[in-house]
Amino acid sequence: MKFKHLLALPAAAMLLLSSCAKNQTIAPVAAAEQTAAVAKLKTETITQTFDETFESGTKGAYAAADVTLSSGSWNLDNALIGTLSTDHKNGSKSVRITSTGTMTMNFNVSTGASTVTMQYAVYGSDGASTFQLWQSTNSGSSYSQVGSTITASSATLATATFTVNTAGTIRFQLRKVSGGSNRINIDDFTVNSYDNGSGGGTGGGTGGGGSTGDNTNLLLGNPSGAVASTTTAPNNYLWDQTYFVESYNSTRGEPNWVSWYLGATSLGSTARTDAFRADPNLPAGWYAVQSTSYSGSGFDRGHNCPSADRTTTTTANEATFLMTNMIPQAPNNNQQTWANFENYLRSLVTAGNEVYIVMGSYGTGGTGSSGTVTSVDNGHVAVPSNVWKVAVVIPNGNGDLARITSSTRVIAINTPNINTINSDWKTYRCTVRSIESATGYNLLSALPQSVQDAVETVVDNQ
Repeated sequence: MKFKHLLALPAAAMLLLSSCAKNQTIAPVAAAEQTAAVAKLKTETITQTFDETFESGTKGAYAAADVTLSSGSWNLDNALIGTLSTDHKNGSKSVRITSTGTMTMNFNVSTGASTVTMQYAVYGSDGASTFQLWQSTNSGSSYSQVGSTITASSATLATATFTVNTAGTIRFQLRKVSGGSNRINIDDFTVNSYDNGSGGGTGGGTGGGGSTGDNTNLLLGNPSGAVASTTTAPNNYLWDQTYFVESYNSTRGEPNWVSWYLGATSLGSTARTDAFRADPNLPAGWYAVQSTSYSGSGFDRGHNCPSADRTTTTTANEATFLMTNMIPQAPNNNQQTWANFENYLRSLVTAGNEVYIVMGSYGTGGTGSSGTVTSVDNGHVAVPSNVWKVAVVIPNGNGDLARITSSTRVIAINTPNINTINSDWKTYRCTVRSIESATGYNLLSALPQSVQDAVETVVDNQ
């Protein structure tokens, strides 16, 4: 049955201190652009408009016809509802498309769309095909393509995520555009709303009716004033990945920072998917880091937003395996020190708290299992010298921003990206201000200055 929920060793210390100088300058962005970007993402509330699983429909022939599904009426042309064992699916049904077939919504959604995701695979053992997503904002009179063309070549279901970011009335059409008589399966077609203003949040759940902004991924501010412009900010590119928000650096091939919400609605029973892959929505012309780009380097593919922080759905978990969420991280740093800290923060959630987190890295040159290097993937991905995280912990409740006071617990750590690291994350606790000095960022900028001055200048000791 398908169901979707509506997310100190002295030597090490010396290295940490010696690497706190700024190693990278983020290009300044016009103040008006920063203000607009922060205002939008700080209050934006994205929820799941619908998740069409195709379980309620019946259509056994490829000829064009309408079929009524749980989300509304769809037109399937050169497409049917597949139920065979060779139809790859979650549950008992998925759409099977052949030739240059289409599946088209006969209805609009009024909430706009931030992203659209779906699962796809080749039917049976068929050869490869490609497909595209198209959108219409005039009730189907005309369509424009969204994102890039996706290639289906595996018999294992994978997730395609299309960034839409369109407000207002919208509908979608999926088009199979190559592969001839080869067939593909499509399942779990999910539309995430653009901004419904209800406080639902992007943190992997519905938010429980909190005020606008609660449970959203950038509630505490945009640390680097990132904007979604490939021309003015290619190394400080603001990117809403639905399940987290990041500032991506196209030159370094990794995030500057990633921000996300962690609460009870972020955690479920979905198993780790290990769906490492290049980000299909990378802006045109940017180098695409691949799932194998770190191979043989002596460094792990280290998550910023952890897999285990997004376990409500397969789609949510798979989003964390995009390579745009990764940094080259020393294995012991990743698997011991960092894993212990991540587990601790999740334990705070199960104890009745919610946590707002921002993580990043800076500097150049880390020491993995094969020695010290400054980059991997033939220079396309920088190896950071330091990996840091700031976590703001508050009891479960509503009106989150207003509930953060000068006495709120804030945990900041800054670790050297080395393999000879202490497994106890508490060894690397520091002030938020020390991370700001090392990076040039303004962390927790959405808080009143008096609150920032209080919580950013103390080292957690709990």
